[in-house]
Amino acid sequence: MAATILSGKEISAGVRGELKARVEVLKQQGVTPVLIMVRVGEDPASVSYMRQKEKTAAEVGVESETVVFPEDTPEATLLAKIDELNRDPAVHGILVQLPLPRHIDPRKVIEAIDPKKDVDCFHPVNVGKLLLGQPYLLPCTPHGVQQILLRSGYSPEGKHVVICGRSNINGKPLFAILIQKQAGANATVTVCHSRTPDLAHFTRQADILVVAIGRPRAITADMVREGAVVIDVGVNRIPDPSKRSGFRLVGDTDFDALVEKVEAITPVPGGGGPDDGDHADVEHGGGG
Repeated sequence: MAATILSGKEISAGVRGELKARVEVLKQQGVTPVLIMVRVGEDPASVSYMRQKEKTAAEVGVESETVVFPEDTPEATLLAKIDELNRDPAVHGILVQLPLPRHIDPRKVIEAIDPKKDVDCFHPVNVGKLLLGQPYLLPCTPHGVQQILLRSGYSPEGKHVVICGRSNINGKPLFAILIQKQAGANATVTVCHSRTPDLAHFTRQADILVVAIGRPRAITADMVREGAVVIDVGVNRIPDPSKRSGFRLVGDTDFDALVEKVEAITPVPGGGGPDDGDHADVEHGGGG
């Protein structure tokens, strides 16, 4: 029997509807949320991602503005702009699109953002609060994984969750979310990575398997037990001459094989990975 297909896009649409209602309440109280997004350069993927973010912000009623700097902008200029946005009381959220040009240190940029305006939850202060179970803001993709599970009826509570990938963007924060002694968490969590010997030994133990390792179809059917729930947040381009673009998108799992074996699985594209938002894990060097 084929698996249930978990549609991240459908769940996302529901969440956006809830957010729109919350934003409307804020506006009735005299507060219009403002998000400023900053991009350095014209990387095509980054341009595309930011357009999607602008569209989503408008859909939920958040005012957004994109500030674009040339590729050769000095690091000091970018840091000065972040400082300006930090001090502006009309700005509620700041997002700097990654990756940045090589001459700009992303750590300096992330740490320069006011933690209260750090919508990506990248700042060390916010990462620390997340680990302590006291998050001020939640990182988008890990929180999205949790919401897909909860809203699809697959609560991680009491389950063995195996995460393939230890990136600062996906693997580590998802671990921090699911390990907490809180409703919607309370999972036993194993984190695997590129240096894990016999990866299949661990993936076969998973009640819930989350894959974010940045390698196309790396998780095959023999590596997953029957009846598992699989969340694939990987997005990889592979050649496909039949497509006008010359490529197509696939996940980190062998979807066609797994769909006949597992209980539920997210597709790529359309499940819950970066194609629906931000290619964060790819931008930060993969999940290994």
